[in-house]
Amino acid sequence: MYGIGIRRVATAMVTASAATLLMTACQPGGTPAGAGSSPSGAPVKPAASTSTSGSASPSTPSTPSTPAASATSGSPAHTTTPSTGAKACGLPDLKASMYQAAVRPDGTGTGAAIVEFTNVSGKACTVQGYPTVAGAGNGSPEKNRPLKVTTTGGASTVKVAAGGKAWTKLTFVQVQGEADGYCKSGATPASYPTLVVGVPGAGAHQVALTDGVIAECDDKVTVTALSAAKPS
Repeated sequence: MYGIGIRRVATAMVTASAATLLMTACQPGGTPAGAGSSPSGAPVKPAASTSTSGSASPSTPSTPSTPAASATSGSPAHTTTPSTGAKACGLPDLKASMYQAAVRPDGTGTGAAIVEFTNVSGKACTVQGYPTVAGAGNGSPEKNRPLKVTTTGGASTVKVAAGGKAWTKLTFVQVQGEADGYCKSGATPASYPTLVVGVPGAGAHQVALTDGVIAECDDKVTVTALSAAKPS
């Protein structure tokens, strides 16, 4: 009897274990036997999951932009005037000379002079604006005496061809009377063997009259803008 009881208990335990395994295999969260394999035994690839997060796929790396050219790279030694396509004249590009003007105020002395600038650079260049003027002795441009300049006429860019010319006219407060003369203001007349004429951007040029010296009053001068038209 005792042996029969043991066999019955063992049989019941085996039956209960098999039932437990069967129930586990059928649970929704359980892993069925043979999971990951098809009925034929071939591996089953997991289905691609669909993302609902809205994240985009990795973007293709952007092509690096080309660096901007340096603003100073390859820049010319002289400023180029866009309207003419020529560089601005420099000090060595111009040769200055001076002579008395045909039209000048009444009185003794020079009264008015024309300063002529010739382009000796071999290439076209430009000038623009109103010159500065200072009285100076022969060979002493650094010991000059600046004159008070009054400008007249409109200034514009002047393209001076190789070998071409540009002009400005200087009109002084005229000396009156004979001999050394006198100034209406009561000042003492000044006499300068040379002038130092400054061209905007193209340096200072020392010039002497082809005949005589500059005689003027009050250290004042009226200056026309640099022009391609020869003044009288």
